[in-house]
Amino acid sequence: MVAAGDAGKAGVAERLGIEPGMVVQELGWDEDVDDGVRVAIEEQIGGDLLDEDADDVVDVVLLWWREDDGDLVDALMDAIGPLADEGTIWVLTPKTGRDGHVEPSEIAEAVPTAGLAQTSSISVGTEWSAIRLVSPKSAKTKR
Repeated sequence: MVAAGDAGKAGVAERLGIEPGMVVQELGWDEDVDDGVRVAIEEQIGGDLLDEDADDVVDVVLLWWREDDGDLVDALMDAIGPLADEGTIWVLTPKTGRDGHVEPSEIAEAVPTAGLAQTSSISVGTEWSAIRLVSPKSAKTKR
């Protein structure tokens, strides 16, 4: 039997648009990340998340981002490098009131500078929010 909290995490991969067989890279891992989210994604893709040293072309980048992590534009530019043409970047930030919370306005300012477009945001677990970013050309082709 799946506990109620685990049921919510099991669906997080689907809510992030992650499908079986996708290649997912994780950037910004630290001990504060939500391991339940990570496990749900690994189960969905049927493999491990790639780390920042991977050279593969990826379908999705998970970027765990906190207030003191540095320059978000630089991090986004690094995340774009291995991303497939129709790929997605999810910026995961601590929710309001949590240590490391990032103001949505900071993300909104960095996104167009990095050549991306923000499309949606969701809650992932009890501690993190996720903002979906795509390249503007892939946002247009999805219409």
